[in-house]
Amino acid sequence: MQKKISTENIKELRSKTGAGMTDCKKALEASGGQIDVAIENLRKKGLAFADKKASRITTEGLIETYVHSGSRLGVIIELNCETDFVARQATFQQLAKDIAMQIAACQNVQYVSIDQIPKDVKEYEQNIELQREDISGKPSDIQKKIASGRLEKRYKELSLMDQNFIKKSEITVEELIKRHIALLGENIQVRRFERFILGEGLKSKNNNFVQEVSSMIGSE
Repeated sequence: MQKKISTENIKELRSKTGAGMTDCKKALEASGGQIDVAIENLRKKGLAFADKKASRITTEGLIETYVHSGSRLGVIIELNCETDFVARQATFQQLAKDIAMQIAACQNVQYVSIDQIPKDVKEYEQNIELQREDISGKPSDIQKKIASGRLEKRYKELSLMDQNFIKKSEITVEELIKRHIALLGENIQVRRFERFILGEGLKSKNNNFVQEVSSMIGSE
């Protein structure tokens, strides 16, 4: 039987490592509640102390682009770090390339994180969910509970940080960045990005760009 992890255990691990609450919970569950083992595992994954660096100012970095084969889909991204020294590192530059490719492969992604989704967009999505026919006949509290679960899923679809990394699906883009923060010793932030699709907004045949990018990645 798996040992129940208490909120106090999670807070203790977070205070010792600076890792996120979710990462701490997962680490404790995997270690059977052993704090020392959980700390070691977080360090191996590069998650320990990454959150503590998240408040540091990032004024350096680079602009990276990705253009899919056939030049019909392109992405431009600004990835920031703290120093020009790190910005010149091949590891940081490869991270920028990987994230740009990630954005190209995820058509639903519109924002860097859930926190950046505008209030009016969230209200719009909430109204849609609450008006769905399959929950209209249910009690109000049940409707809100079902809608809340669906909204959480929808917000994650819109958020880059919540996507599973296309080259290593067991981690998210947020976890990928945290590992690089631990590796390079600096705060790293995706500031902004833009996706360009040839002929977007014009009447044209539908091309499955996600499938194209995924196929190309798989053949590398």
